[in-house]
Amino acid sequence: MVNILGISAFYHDSAACLVRDGEIIAAAQEERFSRKKHDYRFPQNAIDFCLGQGGIGPQQIDYVTFYDKPLVKFERLLETYLAYAPEGFKSFVAGMPLWLRQKLYLPREMDRGLGYRYKGRYVFTDHHESHAASAFFPSPFNEAAILTLDGVGEWSTATYGTGRGNKIELTHELRFPHSLGLLYSAFTYFTGFKVNSGEYKLMGLAPYGKPKYKDLIIDNLMDLKQDGSFRMDMSYFNYCQGLTMTGPKMEQLFAGPARRAESRITQREMDIAASIQAVTEEVMIRTARHVRQETGMKNLVLAGGVALNCVGNGKIMSEGIFDNIWIQPAAGDAGGALGAALFVWYQLLENARVVDGVHDLQKGSLLGPHFSNDQVKEYLDSIGAKYHHYANEDELLDVVAQQMASERVVGYMQGPMEFGPRALGARSIIGDARSSKMQSVMNLKIKFRESFRPFAPCVLREDASEWFELRDKDESPYMLLVAPVQQEKRLPTDSAANGLEGIELLKVSRSTVPAVTHVDYSARVQTVDTERNPRLYKLIKRFKDKTGCPVIINTSFNIRGEPIVCSPEHAYRCLMATNMDVLAIEDFILYKHEQPQAKQHEIDDYIAQFELD
Repeated sequence: MVNILGISAFYHDSAACLVRDGEIIAAAQEERFSRKKHDYRFPQNAIDFCLGQGGIGPQQIDYVTFYDKPLVKFERLLETYLAYAPEGFKSFVAGMPLWLRQKLYLPREMDRGLGYRYKGRYVFTDHHESHAASAFFPSPFNEAAILTLDGVGEWSTATYGTGRGNKIELTHELRFPHSLGLLYSAFTYFTGFKVNSGEYKLMGLAPYGKPKYKDLIIDNLMDLKQDGSFRMDMSYFNYCQGLTMTGPKMEQLFAGPARRAESRITQREMDIAASIQAVTEEVMIRTARHVRQETGMKNLVLAGGVALNCVGNGKIMSEGIFDNIWIQPAAGDAGGALGAALFVWYQLLENARVVDGVHDLQKGSLLGPHFSNDQVKEYLDSIGAKYHHYANEDELLDVVAQQMASERVVGYMQGPMEFGPRALGARSIIGDARSSKMQSVMNLKIKFRESFRPFAPCVLREDASEWFELRDKDESPYMLLVAPVQQEKRLPTDSAANGLEGIELLKVSRSTVPAVTHVDYSARVQTVDTERNPRLYKLIKRFKDKTGCPVIINTSFNIRGEPIVCSPEHAYRCLMATNMDVLAIEDFILYKHEQPQAKQHEIDDYIAQFELD
């Protein structure tokens, strides 16, 4: 029995995972335990959870692997600072303390985190190698093309290659500072959102605008080739030498300064968002076509932060460039911990890999903490909560389905927590997708976030192609593909909709499931099957029996600025701090109106601890 611990830390979304003889035993992000969103610190809590889930101590770990090579990354930083000296001095001074305290001494940090009880070797894999391993090894394919796209690792910002059996090989790369991820992040910054967490807001804002600046971006900011590679004109950007992403030339190009955070979003920002999204899709499609031509592979696997751009992923699928696509659910840095561990098991230890071409090895990405009914009851009793216990699963699901059908908002915490940024029905807020008011209610009264943000649909796997423009064989179990709503499910827009633009487009219901239909008729689809999440499947099936609709809303169980909930305590506090109606934790149902009233200052204190990004 070989236990391999994978770790990612000190940049964005620290995480840990445990792989035993090639099987993923546990994986989790540090933020879920520390309650600090995108926590980059050493993932002590996540490591402790993974080891506890595996029933082992540090002395029983055979290999500890880290998801990138910090010394090579440090080399890149020093070369970049020197290239821009003395202009980059402020950035140098800001970045060096963490490197000199921790990042350059990772074996020491990991020794400390493992209580000095681990006596084995540390393995450092290349950053994009970790992404590639996380994409290919859990996939259902014996052979596949591999494409990784992110901000930057050591030097690489994008790579492609192939995976065969138990080996991966990356053959081509794009290098820093030329980066699709950093280009997108630069526009995230320019439109007033927070870099490394606001990119999905930019993607959600794009459909409200028109891509009027697409040619301006391609003609001025980048030299884009037919194969998807490009070079950026760095005179418009500031991330190599400064503390901001863009410089004065960007403001001149777009005839105005970057939007200030939390200020009003104008049509300009919407059009910029639409334009950079269009550019990103163009790069992704060109790259995918080139990779298909060069590798000859019919399957594609994706990872890296840009692989969370589900609109771009959907365009690759709809173009039919590859027969099949599989995307790592934890495509960002957190997934690098998993990829590093699997790389050791398959590539370095040369163990056999067995796949069937259909089922992945990710276990629905439900790899985090799970709380038993006894644990839930103990907590609820300790705080004097009022609850209803259902020993019969059918009765429980019937109640939840009826609550949703009555347009009530349900916090839903069931089974192991998800690994990755998407709530997949284990730590979700769910509701009736047919409700015309549900989108604004959830955004403003539950999530405390911008009204333009769309919600995702959960749909029964067998009904997906009837409601969304997917082929019968297509699935999106990890909510990483966007597809249009089927024409026959759309509603005709009346004359009152003519001339509307921007946020006003929200006033128009566009389909029979308006709460999950974006203003361009798109939806970020999650297909639900009996294998990955059987209880969620049964719930949606029960909802369909009551309403005739196999589609529900699914959004992450948290408020703005807070990580997705992990424990019963987090779930209950979120219930009490919002206008949520119902909470379903394992076999217990709680109604907000029956709970002992929390004092308003306690609720305010709870919300205030999270940064509203």
